[in-house]
Amino acid sequence: MAVLTGLEPAGVFRYFEEICAIPHGSGNTKQISDYCVQFAKQHGLSWIQDGSNNVILYKGGTPGYEQSAPVILQGHLDMVCEKDPDCEIDFEKDGLSLQVRDGMIFAEGTTLGGDDGIAVAYALALLDAEDLAHPPLEVVLTTDEETGLYGAAALDVSVLRGRRMLNLDSEEEGILLAGSAGGCRAICHLPVRRREALGLPVTLMIGGLAGGHSGEEIHKGRANANQLLGRLLNELQKTVPYDLILVSGGTKENAIPRQARAELLLDPAKESAFRECVEKYGRIFAAEYQVTDPALFCGCGFSEGGRRSAFVLEDASKRAVIAALVNLPGGVQCMSADIPGLVQTSLNLGILETKDDRVELSFSVRSSVGTQKEELVSRLVSLIGLLGGTVTCMGDYPAWEYNRDSRLRELMVTVFEEQYGHKPVVQTIHAGLECGLFAEKLPGLDCVSFGPDMIDIHTARERMSIVSVQRTWKYLLEVLKRLK
Repeated sequence: MAVLTGLEPAGVFRYFEEICAIPHGSGNTKQISDYCVQFAKQHGLSWIQDGSNNVILYKGGTPGYEQSAPVILQGHLDMVCEKDPDCEIDFEKDGLSLQVRDGMIFAEGTTLGGDDGIAVAYALALLDAEDLAHPPLEVVLTTDEETGLYGAAALDVSVLRGRRMLNLDSEEEGILLAGSAGGCRAICHLPVRRREALGLPVTLMIGGLAGGHSGEEIHKGRANANQLLGRLLNELQKTVPYDLILVSGGTKENAIPRQARAELLLDPAKESAFRECVEKYGRIFAAEYQVTDPALFCGCGFSEGGRRSAFVLEDASKRAVIAALVNLPGGVQCMSADIPGLVQTSLNLGILETKDDRVELSFSVRSSVGTQKEELVSRLVSLIGLLGGTVTCMGDYPAWEYNRDSRLRELMVTVFEEQYGHKPVVQTIHAGLECGLFAEKLPGLDCVSFGPDMIDIHTARERMSIVSVQRTWKYLLEVLKRLK
């Protein structure tokens, strides 16, 4: 039996469970895109599917709403694929293992993909229903939002008539989002040279970090495993000589990395001193991050086979890599002077990879001020350039600017207050939303983003509140009913 059977609204949870059974990580969206097209065919709906696997589904207004202005419902098809180290799920071909506990839905050992699977489930349940009042609907489901909003950037919006958009890509009930940061991916390429060396193989590991969303949780002061690894390697080289083979950490630019590792060669006579230094800085890091990352640990493992040869980084390359990890900026760079508590500019070193001839450091750069985003990328270019490297920028997307005269937002505030008995919080966020791209492409677009409560998105601890999904569904239906 399906895990979510018996939960109401039945249609929403049925479609959410079907979505979770389909692999749909960023870059792997063809199957879920085809699923949406098949849904449209089965329900006699008009649809468009483009080369980026974006899907648009159309449904006319219900009786009395036939001549109303269309409303765009928008979400994204892809999810962030993070899992626990011992989880054996293959995101390329396996569905998620859903569980329900204490009023929460989660996936065993992995991200849930409530961001943004719940938007797709809401939309399909609404399109499937025959007894719900609403204007003509244009359901826009985009792809690869999590890696740079690529689907929305590629979408031909000339097929859309609506100028009122409900974006269902928010994770905190009671908050109506009215603006978001712009951003880009900045990939730093640092060339390295190698030489052959002999020594005791050692694996250095940092793990147990809390991680989290690199936009919405960047202000929480959580440790970045890649940056801590650089700091540890820097301190170790002051005390214990070693040769560096590789550094690695993180899997997504927009997720704060929870673990990182380095592979080294060491003089066997230095093993004891090496262990002592690792243990020392493990205690230091644990003390510094005891509140934000209470499970943080540093460890090292030594090969049982004794000495072996390997191609290690030349000393100059090793110093350059460590210098980059220690000195490249990370975390919050500037807070907003206009909106208290809002991060204005930040960056996150989300992925650290070692190739044969280079080390790549991939950042998610965000700012609600376009010139500060550009300046931050310029700093990366300058610093990496001094170390002999280059920077490639990808997935640039604009900020979504606050609209002071939003009639849609005014209506949604009124409906919220009637349903909940108090006013919602209206705010802008330090995270990338597709609303900025749509607002840029559709002049005059009036847009609000909202959604149910989700916790620890982009991590294997992600959970979604059942009662919040229910209340948000009721709220969505009432808003649509009022948009006549």
